[in-house]
Parts: sequence; C-alpha cells; structure tokens
Amino acid sequence: MPARLPACLSLQPHPANPATAVDAVAVSVDLGADGGLQLRYTLSHDGRLRIPPARPPGAADGLWAHTCCEVFVAVAGDTAYREFNFSPSGQWAVYDFADYRRRAPDTALPPPRVDSHDDGTALHLSATLPATALPAVPRGRLLMLGLSVVSEDADGALQYWALRHPTAQADFHDRRSFALALALPAATTREHA
Repeated sequence: MPARLPACLSLQPHPANPATAVDAVAVSVDLGADGGLQLRYTLSHDGRLRIPPARPPGAADGLWAHTCCEVFVAVAGDTAYREFNFSPSGQWAVYDFADYRRRAPDTALPPPRVDSHDDGTALHLSATLPATALPAVPRGRLLMLGLSVVSEDADGALQYWALRHPTAQADFHDRRSFALALALPAATTREHA
C-alpha cells in the first residue's frame, strides 16, 4: 500500500551492528514543489557520532565509509535502481544499477542539495532531489524507496540503519529493503521516453 506524504519513518539498526553513539534515526519524506523528493534525516546521538567535516559541495565516492544518509530509488517491478548518498560534509554521490549491485552507466543528473547541522544531540541533514533526478515512473506504477543511514561512532565503528533489514548482514541494495512505496501524483508521473 502506498504511503501518504508527508511521511515520518523510524529506521532500525541492523542487529549484526548494534547502535552505539546513535540512539534513533528518523526520516521524513515529502514531495518538493517540482515533484522531486524532500528528505530530512535526524540522527539522535550521545555526542560520540563522528561527523565528516564540511567540504565544498560536489560529487565524491566512498561517502558510505563514514556517517552518511542514503536513499535507494526504483520503479516497482523494474530491476534498475539508483542510489543517492548524502554526507554531512555537503558532498553527495549518485550511482545507477541495472540490477542487484550490477552497475549501469551513470546518467548526467542535476545535483541534489544537501544541508546539515548538528545541535550536539542530533544531526539534522536535509537532501532535496529534483524530479529530473528520479527515475521516470509510468502511470499506475509505484516508486519504491530504500531509506538508510550509515553512522560512525568516535571509535570508527559503523552501524547500519534501514526501514527493513532482510538479510543476516546489512545490505541496503537488497530490493526487499526498498520498503517505502509512493504513488506519485499524476502531475509528477513521467512516462519513459
């Protein structure tokens, strides 16, 4: 059943990597004015969360090796999907996949806007994805989202947060973790070219 927007969801830590510095992760999802996505991540922490320092905004690889917010996006029934990584540093990454962990040529996309701040007890990160950065969704099909976070504590240990953890080891690429279904309004639904 499709979710109603705006939606506020709680992510769960993977049992193989219990949470240490982060107590809870919440993500709110809404549609932007252009039909894109507005994502707001809140990581409640005890002060031991390792937050990457600010850098000039731009694309960068390996963001998932440290504290990083992510969203995986796919059209229900398609094997292809797109991964977005958002770092508190202001950097971001986009990867296209033809199937499970099988990279596809990357598509030139408008960059997301990433803003973050930490108030000492919570890291707040907002990411805005323009509609043109999302896969085209044929009428009557659902957009599936896998919401996830990697949190790094002061000792360098990583914890993996997601809506659903269907495997014994954390694997955000597993399509069963794309657990948020969205029925986009007709005005934002685009046909494949």
